Amino acid sequence: MLNSFLLHYFKSNKARAIINSTLLFICISVTSFSQAPNPALIGYFHNWQDANAPYIQLDQLDSRYNIIDIAFATPAQGTDYNMVFTPDQVSVPVFQSQIQNLQAQGKKVLISIGGANATVSLDNIMERDSFISSMNSIINTYGFDGLDIDLEGSSVTTSGGTISSPTDQKLIHLIDAIKQIMLDYYTTNNRRLLLTMAPETAFVQGGQSAYGGIWGAYLPLINALRDSIEILHVQLYNSGSMYGLDGNIYTQGTADFIVAQCEAVIQGFNTSGGFFAGLPASKIAVGLPACSSAAGGGFIDTIQVKAAINYLRGNGPQVGSYTLIQSGAYPNFRGMMTWSINWDALASCGTSYEYANNFEQIFGTTTSLENTITIASESYLYPNPSTGIFTFISAKNNFKGEINVFNILGSLVFTKSFASNNFVLDLEKMPAGVYIANIFDGEKYYFQKLIIE
Repeated sequence: MLNSFLLHYFKSNKARAIINSTLLFICISVTSFSQAPNPALIGYFHNWQDANAPYIQLDQLDSRYNIIDIAFATPAQGTDYNMVFTPDQVSVPVFQSQIQNLQAQGKKVLISIGGANATVSLDNIMERDSFISSMNSIINTYGFDGLDIDLEGSSVTTSGGTISSPTDQKLIHLIDAIKQIMLDYYTTNNRRLLLTMAPETAFVQGGQSAYGGIWGAYLPLINALRDSIEILHVQLYNSGSMYGLDGNIYTQGTADFIVAQCEAVIQGFNTSGGFFAGLPASKIAVGLPACSSAAGGGFIDTIQVKAAINYLRGNGPQVGSYTLIQSGAYPNFRGMMTWSINWDALASCGTSYEYANNFEQIFGTTTSLENTITIASESYLYPNPSTGIFTFISAKNNFKGEINVFNILGSLVFTKSFASNNFVLDLEKMPAGVYIANIFDGEKYYFQKLIIE
């Protein structure tokens, strides 16, 4: 009965009109959102020569890496706010050409700021504005697709306030600066600057233990920029033990650590600075070292990594003592990040590109977002327009996934996980206007223009 209803619906003039208008809206929206590939294999690229993990020409990386974070833009000597970046082994024109070559293949190239040895501190308005200007110059000079925040040590700390209302000026200035950089990029390029983050565990999940200093210090940053974040890939290495949502403590280098720490940032957790609301699973990736030599601790062999991510995605059994809170797991879990591509390339680092090989075994062939877009057809919301009450219907049986609703500016305003092919979506509290629903079923994205009257 459902299939016959859908067949009648798709043949109707009304359906064709909706699909045609949605096609126009999607052409605009996909450009504006400029989302990164999905699933995502994210790798850091060393912009320096290292005898232990040698420099690789940027356009000769393993093709499965579809998001490349260039490490690093750092403060100019004598400052902690005026950012600079210069290619280490090639000229500026050659590096620009190599970036363009990767982009022509559908890959995203981001500039990462900070790293373990560079302190960034925006202590006043002048330093904030200098940071904005210098980062805009770097991004525009090289044509980067995005910005990765990899600030460590004293760069991000908190001494008061809450997650939703921070009081530390340098944290507030950093939030404002990133927002301004993203606005400037959109104004110049008419598309969204991709934003990713790679905090250490103490700065995020560590907020469950304490809130102050570095503990939980990234949480106000993540919270303030949650609508703009493309992927959060916490470094699940060089870490002390961390709490899971079940109240137990888990140790790096284990499958339990992967599962527990990833679910914590999806579900959210309580801190003494307030509740941290998690991010959708589609914005979360596992961050791990390519091999034991790439980090001081936290390396996990490929078998355990695969088992942990399969369990997270609902494709395998429980792998340790930690039990997922969410029934049905997280089929739209985003992907994997590693430090680093240079390490992964080494034959002595396990085997050559062992991390990329494992990613392909877990997620299959790397697929860009553009190749997974389907205009609302098999799955859609109706009536449209409406006052905000929509019914979701799908021709697929056992439909399980997530709906994200964005406003016309590209900000995420609503998200819902579900395991049904027929249910009611209540958006009555949303202001009247035009929205886009991004429906993900674990394999494909379905986009639909929604009008709330």
